[in-house]
Amino acid sequence: MADIGFPLEGKRVWVAGHRGMVGSAVVRRLAHEDCTVLTAGRDSVDLRNQASVDRWMEENRPDAVVLAAAKVGGILANDRLPADFLYDNLMIEANIIHAAWRVGVGKLLFLGSTCIYPKMAPQPIPEDSLLTGPLEPTNEWYAIAKIAGIKLCQAYRKQHGSDFISAMPTNLYGPGDNFDLGSSHVLPALMRKIHDAKLSGAPAVEVWGSGTPRREFLHVDDLADALVHLLKTYSGHSHVNVGTGRDVTILELAEMLAEVVGYEGRFDFDRSKPDGTPRKVTDVSLLRSLGWEARTSLRDGVAGTYRWFLENQGESIRTLAMGV
Repeated sequence: MADIGFPLEGKRVWVAGHRGMVGSAVVRRLAHEDCTVLTAGRDSVDLRNQASVDRWMEENRPDAVVLAAAKVGGILANDRLPADFLYDNLMIEANIIHAAWRVGVGKLLFLGSTCIYPKMAPQPIPEDSLLTGPLEPTNEWYAIAKIAGIKLCQAYRKQHGSDFISAMPTNLYGPGDNFDLGSSHVLPALMRKIHDAKLSGAPAVEVWGSGTPRREFLHVDDLADALVHLLKTYSGHSHVNVGTGRDVTILELAEMLAEVVGYEGRFDFDRSKPDGTPRKVTDVSLLRSLGWEARTSLRDGVAGTYRWFLENQGESIRTLAMGV
C-alpha cells in the first residue's frame, strides 16, 4: 500500500452508473473538483456488452473510472433472479475493467458492498475476513459477483500494473434512495412505513424481528467523499471498507426515524420474522489510516433524507405531510 497521489485536476472521470443513488452522489461530489465528469446512458452504451463498452471507452478516453454501475435489489429480487444478478453484475464489471485496461485508464475504483463478507464474520468486520467462510444465502449471487470484481481489480494490478482499487461500503442511505416497501432496505423502508403511519393515524408500526440486531449506516454523500479521497490518495491491493465504524439497534433506528418524521405511535415487533445476523459493523481502521472519517451524524443524515423524500415523492404526499 502506498500513497502515490492521483490528482483529479484536469482529468476526465467516468462515473459508470451515474443515475443510481451512489453514482449520482459521486457526480455531485466531483462537481467540487477541477475535473470533467463523463456519464453514459443506456442509449449510448450497453454495459453488459464488451464491444459496446470498448467502443464507448475508445471514443471517450477517460483518465479515471468510478465503477458504481450494478444490478441491485433486496432479498426477494436476489432469490427470484439469481441468474440475472450474477450474470449482469459479472458482465458489467468485467467489461468495464477490461476496457479500462485496454485504453490505459490511469485509475479505476470498483464499488462493492459489505455483503461480500461471510455470514459469520468477526465484528467489526476487517477486510481480511473475505473468503473465510460461507456467505449469507439470501444475497450470495450478488456477493459472488462483487467478490469477482475485487479479484479482477487485483488480477489486473498484479498482471498489468493497473492502478485499479476497490471500496466496500456499508449500508447506505440518503437522497435518491429506494422507498418502495417491496424492495427497499431497512432504513428507507422503516422511514416510509413510519411516514405512512403518521399520515393515516395508525397507532402502531410493524417492524420485522426483535429490534435488537445492530446495523451500521453511512450517508451516501459521505461515501462519495470517501471515494474521491480514495481515488486521489489510495493505491493498494486490498479493498477498503467504507463506513462509520458505529452501529445502532433496529429499535434505536426506528425511534430516531419516528422523532424525525413526527410520529408518536408505538412499534410492534414481529418476532416470527428473522433478525438476520445479530451485528454487522465494519472495521474502518484502514480507511482512517488513509486520513478519512465520516462526517454526517445518523440523526442529521436521517433528517436530510426525510426532507428529500418529502420533496421528491409527489405533491400529494408533501401536502399531507406538511398538514396543508
